[in-house]
Amino acid sequence: MLKYLFLTFFLTFFTLVSTEANPYALPKLRQQYQQAAASKEAGEKFHKLMSAYTRQDAVVLAYKAAAEAIRARDASMLSKLTYVQQASKQFEQAVQHDPANAEVRFLRLSVESNLPAFLGLSQHVDEDRQFLIKTLLNHPNSGLDAESFGLVRDFLVGRGHVSEADAQKLARL
Repeated sequence: MLKYLFLTFFLTFFTLVSTEANPYALPKLRQQYQQAAASKEAGEKFHKLMSAYTRQDAVVLAYKAAAEAIRARDASMLSKLTYVQQASKQFEQAVQHDPANAEVRFLRLSVESNLPAFLGLSQHVDEDRQFLIKTLLNHPNSGLDAESFGLVRDFLVGRGHVSEADAQKLARL
């Protein structure tokens, strides 16, 4: 019995330590993304962190793409398009790795829905919006944890990406 208690404690401790040590843990990335969206200084810090990422996890790649888009927000007029195009390529890569991942689709939607239409880089807005609405309406079987669900729902409703009927359905979840 003591052996199982020790094993449980060890595994719990190891999980907590590894999450703290991993700068790409999703709870951290979500928090940093929100801060980066609100502050130029946080945006620069977030971009620096994400530029160092070299693995192929779809969700982390989507955050890397979002960091490029945030960098475009704060860049000179001459550099904005380059950063947005790079973000677009990275989003494509993330979606190819995991097309059914709602968080990847949410990040792409949050960026593309804010781009000027004349750039021609917002072609996935309707597709991602419909995907996310369908996913959210399946909650709690959506594959999203409670934090992600709330974030995506609040974004879609708050930005007018859902009909009034769907907004009411989502409010009940």
